[in-house]
Amino acid sequence: MEIVGDRRFVEVPGSRTYELPPLLVHSPGRPKRLDRVMNMASDIVESEEMISTTSPATALADEDEIGRRRMDLALNLIDQYYAVARQWEWGCSVLEWIRQCEMSFESWPGLRTLLRNDVWPHAGRSSFVRLLADKSVVVSPGVPLERAVGLALAYRERPSISRFSNQFFFYLHARMAATAYEAWADLNTPPVNSLPPERFSFQIIDMNVQ
Repeated sequence: MEIVGDRRFVEVPGSRTYELPPLLVHSPGRPKRLDRVMNMASDIVESEEMISTTSPATALADEDEIGRRRMDLALNLIDQYYAVARQWEWGCSVLEWIRQCEMSFESWPGLRTLLRNDVWPHAGRSSFVRLLADKSVVVSPGVPLERAVGLALAYRERPSISRFSNQFFFYLHARMAATAYEAWADLNTPPVNSLPPERFSFQIIDMNVQ
């Protein structure tokens, strides 16, 4: 057992570097019906009264100006939605990668005993998320890897934009995703130790690049 700061790293037998399965990253494709997505975003703007009809600023605006504001808000919601969708796809890619890594560990006698045989998704598998962080894998600028995994843990399937509120997009999704990941990771049975990053390698493949 090697201890670095407050981190404990498992002892991997031998000196070889293990090649883990590639991390296959999927991204949300372009919507087939952009007009449908736009209509759902517009419904959120309308139903949640994101533009107050009683405010002084709105009272002085004509119908065309109000329509433009609603359009801008709807487009903003769509941008927020696809940002969340990209994070969710990343998180799902990571969870699937961890499953593949589990099978690889089972096939290597020197690594087989490093993983507990618990029901998936056991929180001890957060060691693989830490390995990605130690390897400086970036989901997208400014988005913690844990948040992406948290979204994937919270939603088995990517929800439609109509399932969300504007409050979720603007304020709640980051905190909810972080809380989901923390709750999952905190369920581990100590000690859950880190994997030494210098002993593992893997490729990251963007499945949307032709």
